[in-house]
Parts: sequence; structure tokens; C-alpha cells
Amino acid sequence: MKFLLSINYIVWLIISALFFAVGDFLSKKFALNPKITYVVFVLLAYSLCSLTWLPAILQKNQLSIVGTIWSVMSLIATIAIGVIIFNEELSAIGVIGIIVAFISIILLSLA
Repeated sequence: MKFLLSINYIVWLIISALFFAVGDFLSKKFALNPKITYVVFVLLAYSLCSLTWLPAILQKNQLSIVGTIWSVMSLIATIAIGVIIFNEELSAIGVIGIIVAFISIILLSLA
């Protein structure tokens, strides 16, 4: 347990968001080409996402802050995958939303 708490909660959140991004990427691949192997890997990625979330919430113990930071990280990863890998378009409103999300992280981390 000490090992889990020795790593900063932000690192755990980054790892968790990366697993979430992998899950989202594989979900999109499944939507484009449904195969059972994608389902297995999606479930694995999302499970690892949840497991790496736990040390972060254990360490910080503030759901409002940890949850918001994780949500924004996973949102940005999902948007990046959609825009960069799958050539999806991002509207001006979407860009404004991302900026507001960053502002919310800064405000919450100051509390």
C-alpha cells in the first residue's frame, strides 16, 4: 500500500486517463469494425483505468478535485484521439469548452 501512496496522485490520474483513452480508441475501432477482440481489450483498458484511479482518490481523498482533474484529462485525451487519429472536427464551441475545463482545474486545485 505504501508504494501506491508514494506515487503522486497526478501521476495516477495521468495513467488512468491514458487507459481511458486507450479504451475510447478501441471503442471507436470496434464501432468501425465490430470484433470480439476489441470488446475484450476495451474491457481490459477500462478496468485498468478504474484500478489506477483508486490510488489517486485514496491519496488525495477529495472527489471534487480528483474527479474534475481526471474528467478533463480523459476529455482531452478523447478529443485528441478523435481529432488526430480519426480526423473528427472540433467546433469553436468545443474549443471554448476545453479552455473552460482547464480553468476549472486551476480553480479547483487552488482550493
